[in-house]
Amino acid sequence: MRYLVDSITRWDTLWFTTIFGLGGRRLLAALMPWASRSGDGYLYPLLAAGLFAIDGALGRAFLTAALAAFALELPVYKLIKHYVKRDRPCQKLPAVKGRVVPSDRFSFPSGHTAAAFLIATLLGHAAPALFPLAGAWALAVGFSRIYLGVHFPTDILAGMVIGILSACFGLAVTG
Repeated sequence: MRYLVDSITRWDTLWFTTIFGLGGRRLLAALMPWASRSGDGYLYPLLAAGLFAIDGALGRAFLTAALAAFALELPVYKLIKHYVKRDRPCQKLPAVKGRVVPSDRFSFPSGHTAAAFLIATLLGHAAPALFPLAGAWALAVGFSRIYLGVHFPTDILAGMVIGILSACFGLAVTG
């Protein structure tokens, strides 16, 4: 078991340093803080309102599923984060200075990524033609969190799983 944990840690650190090392690129430096902030949650009600404006029934179904999904995602994310208490890369790796101030102390899992994948999954269900764009956005949110120095890749993978499963839960209980 220890070998598995050590292997995952090596992989995680290697991929983190590779992505974080892209820091000198102007386009990434400009886009990644925006991508990260877009996952803060303030756009989610606007998305639901937009869907309501386009189609009231679609907007209502999206909002209901989102509320159910977030009712699961938020406590699960917080419980895991509290239990695991993994230090962020900017705390654990001496050469890393975070490019943003994280919203809390611990790293695993990524709440931004969980929420982004939850929303992308629900949007893909509501409007399948938008799924490629929503999925690319959710990936950008996760990538940005690594690039900005506040998450390891496995934090992002765990966030993806939590977000997708929470969305599926929301759709199952409201569908």
